[in-house]
Amino acid sequence: MKFFALITFGLAFASLSAVAQDSQKPKKKKKVRPFAWVSPLPEGAAKQLPKTMKHGTFKSPSMGIDVGYYIYLPPGYEQSETRYPVVYHLHGGRPGGEYKSTTLVKFIDKAIRNGDIQPTIYVWPNGGPMSWYNYPQKENALGEDIFINETIPHIDKTYRTIATRAGRGIQGFSQGGRGTTRIMFKYPELWGSTAPGGSGYEPEKRIQENNGAESETVVFAPGYNAWDLAKVYADREDAPPLHPMIWVGTKGFNYEYNLKFMKYLEELQIPYEKLIVPGATHSSTQIYNAKGLELMQFHDNNFKANLK
Repeated sequence: MKFFALITFGLAFASLSAVAQDSQKPKKKKKVRPFAWVSPLPEGAAKQLPKTMKHGTFKSPSMGIDVGYYIYLPPGYEQSETRYPVVYHLHGGRPGGEYKSTTLVKFIDKAIRNGDIQPTIYVWPNGGPMSWYNYPQKENALGEDIFINETIPHIDKTYRTIATRAGRGIQGFSQGGRGTTRIMFKYPELWGSTAPGGSGYEPEKRIQENNGAESETVVFAPGYNAWDLAKVYADREDAPPLHPMIWVGTKGFNYEYNLKFMKYLEELQIPYEKLIVPGATHSSTQIYNAKGLELMQFHDNNFKANLK
């Protein structure tokens, strides 16, 4: 019996040792797709998108290279001469890529086909190497300028958008929520509907409090953050009204900081709406699964009110 007990103990010890050695092995890092201003989906993934979802490019006047984007054209677009409202969705993550977050189109396509919202154009732009920030320290890294000064004019010129504030919306999630917040407060005259989601307001606060430094190696211009730009907007006497919707899941790692930013907006007397999704993690897909229609109808109702 002692012999068998010793064997059993030996096997158990060997098993535990293997687990311990396994746990000490470095975990494989998630591969980051190299940045490119044109970043389409792989062919197989692209085939899963609605047929009215197109990949497009334009030649950047400032950089002299092509810039990519995805665009969803609502059913009946090709057969009509109608102009449509447009929503820009700013992807999360860094670096940028227009392929990110494109799976959200399935919710949009369904809502339009079901008649839950009016036919609307949606665009997924490329945010550049620093995802929606201007970062002159890197080559071809003025992501905000490319979006505002080049992508939007190209979309308005190429497609039948309602090319005015009344028919133009912006939203984004995570890093894209940060970009949405900064851009809507910096350029309020462009947007008739705004909705930052799951935004990283903690790193934005860090940038504010450290003279532009997000980290030891990443430093932005002083004042170039969501908190300072909200204050600048609030102090403007001629600022067009925004009334954004902030959307976030209660299980998201930055949920508490989203609540802090909402309180900050109240202090600045900037009105807003909120879409809080119980149990949702830091995932735009989870939030769309649960309450995406409310977000889409938020934009839809704004467009209808603006375009009366």
